[in-house]
Amino acid sequence: MPRFTRWQGIALCVAALVSTVWLAVTNQLILYIHPRYIVFTVIMTVLGLVLVVASFGRSPDREHDQEHGEPTPRGYRRAITVAGTVLTLVVAIALVIVPPATLTTATADQRVINSTQVGSGTKTVDSAASAPAGAFARFTVLDWSSLLRQTTDASFYRDKAANVVGFITKDADDPQNVFYVSRFVITCCAVDAQPVGVPVFLPNWQNRFAADHWVKVSGSFESNPSTKSQQSIALVPTATTKVDQPSEPYLY
Repeated sequence: MPRFTRWQGIALCVAALVSTVWLAVTNQLILYIHPRYIVFTVIMTVLGLVLVVASFGRSPDREHDQEHGEPTPRGYRRAITVAGTVLTLVVAIALVIVPPATLTTATADQRVINSTQVGSGTKTVDSAASAPAGAFARFTVLDWSSLLRQTTDASFYRDKAANVVGFITKDADDPQNVFYVSRFVITCCAVDAQPVGVPVFLPNWQNRFAADHWVKVSGSFESNPSTKSQQSIALVPTATTKVDQPSEPYLY
């Protein structure tokens, strides 16, 4: 039993560490953590593998059947060991076999789009006002959503063409005519991801698209034609096309 428990622990550690390295090599670790932490994570994982390999040379400790003076039932201990082994192996195998999925509208609805200010490097009204005309085409969903939080003056957005990519999240107030082109912003990992979005006025958009579809929207900002939506400014598209999910779906 001691020998089995020792090799069991080593096998589980190797499975977890190898799956982490595999996610990093296949560029899928960015679906779990911020890119700035990937190098650190890989280094620590490799160090963990080195320590696991080094543990092969150690002799197994003598098994103790008693803890705090009371015997531990052998069957109960074996059941816990087997259950822990199965659970850990399932998680490790799932990380490798099951493709990681990005966060979707379900999470966006739970966390509420544009409910918090995120992104320290986002554009301000002053910086946008002085930006050259060609710069606006490079503004992201995060940039535009930040500006929309700062001002709803329609004249500010005049002659500022937008060209954004994101997934569709319906507007709760006018789901037939308005949707958000949305992205998640990650500060550390997927757990703290916050949804941001730009309202798009496109009547009967569900005839062409569905929630969670990734789209590229080009157009200009105007007073929102919708009489139901609470968004006073909306992107009125000149072109809306379905696109593949970007290799890096999150913004930072």
